[in-house]
Amino acid sequence: MDRLENSVRPYAWGSTTALPELLGQEPTGRPQAELWMGAHPGAPSRIDRGAGPLPLSEVIDAAPERELGTPAVRTYGPRLPFLLKLLAAAAPLSLQVHPDSTQAARGYADEEARGIPLDAPERNYKDDSHKPELLCALTPFEGLCGFRHPEEAAALLDGLGVPGLKPYVDILHARPGGEALREVLSALLTADRDAMAATVAEAAEAAAGRPEYAVYADIAHHYPGDPGVLAAMLLNHVVLRPGEALFLAAGVPHAYLGGLGVEIMASSDNVLRCGLTPKHVDVPELLRIVRFEHTEPGVLRPEADEVSGEEVYEAPVGEFRLSRFVLLPGAPAHPLDPSAAQILLCTAGAVVLHGGTDGTEELALAPGQSAYVPAEEPVRISGDGTLFRATAAV
Repeated sequence: MDRLENSVRPYAWGSTTALPELLGQEPTGRPQAELWMGAHPGAPSRIDRGAGPLPLSEVIDAAPERELGTPAVRTYGPRLPFLLKLLAAAAPLSLQVHPDSTQAARGYADEEARGIPLDAPERNYKDDSHKPELLCALTPFEGLCGFRHPEEAAALLDGLGVPGLKPYVDILHARPGGEALREVLSALLTADRDAMAATVAEAAEAAAGRPEYAVYADIAHHYPGDPGVLAAMLLNHVVLRPGEALFLAAGVPHAYLGGLGVEIMASSDNVLRCGLTPKHVDVPELLRIVRFEHTEPGVLRPEADEVSGEEVYEAPVGEFRLSRFVLLPGAPAHPLDPSAAQILLCTAGAVVLHGGTDGTEELALAPGQSAYVPAEEPVRISGDGTLFRATAAV
């Protein structure tokens, strides 16, 4: 077992208070958006096995089969296939979508062949992997996920009474579902920027003070004039209660709006943005990746194992598996499946990890603290608190 030293990402949309409150620290006054746990090269966690702190990525690179297990290396390669985060949003994140595995591989190969530098602002594909995600709410958490039915989107836009929105309302009424959504999103993102900014400003003014439009007025406040404000109205608005989760599959447009949650994803950087961002928006590639179909958000609730008490958030991917334990004081220590490497994160109370060949090694975790456990290392858990477990399917 290794205690993780983790990095905080200070993105502008981050909360100044949520992570410090969870960690029991004084706020710095600056945004603290994400706490990363894993071996992603962008901000790998560090562990100390007696020779000083080392990036977890370097430890895994030195002995991938010993750290991850042979089955995981055979399936996902010699790297930890997931990234775990605490995410604290105080403002909307960019409206975005992720490619599937085939799209990512083709897009990466194409951009490599064209010699586009990995750090170029117009680069879409930083690697050849897909990036499915799952977010579990620790507090009430707001987001946008998947397209509304076109008729619902038309009613929402029409209700603002803004003349500049009428062409989009007419398309949503006149075209078949997916075709209407594609045409409207394309029109919003390719319209004259000045004309669109004026329409967005008028829409924001019409939304002000109306409860049913409060979320969009807030988005417009953070991103004045951005066409993503109107694109957001095409999507389902979701409010998660603590313990509920969203799975974000390839091609599904989404954005997080506010709240604190545990997020897990395949270890990839592939993002195509639709709006609510000053960054590059590649409209033709975006339209190729987005799944233009209206869907229900599909809020997930964990399924509990009656024997172990492990509550699993089922997701149709192998790179990650997220589960939760609500531990009770006095209960016997519970063994965890050691078949793959795992990261254990405490989010409430106090949790103790029991490891070592004789079970006498102990590691205590407070809220916000986490540990890495290599494959085939026995570990049991006990305490009075909540523990999230991240691992991969093997």
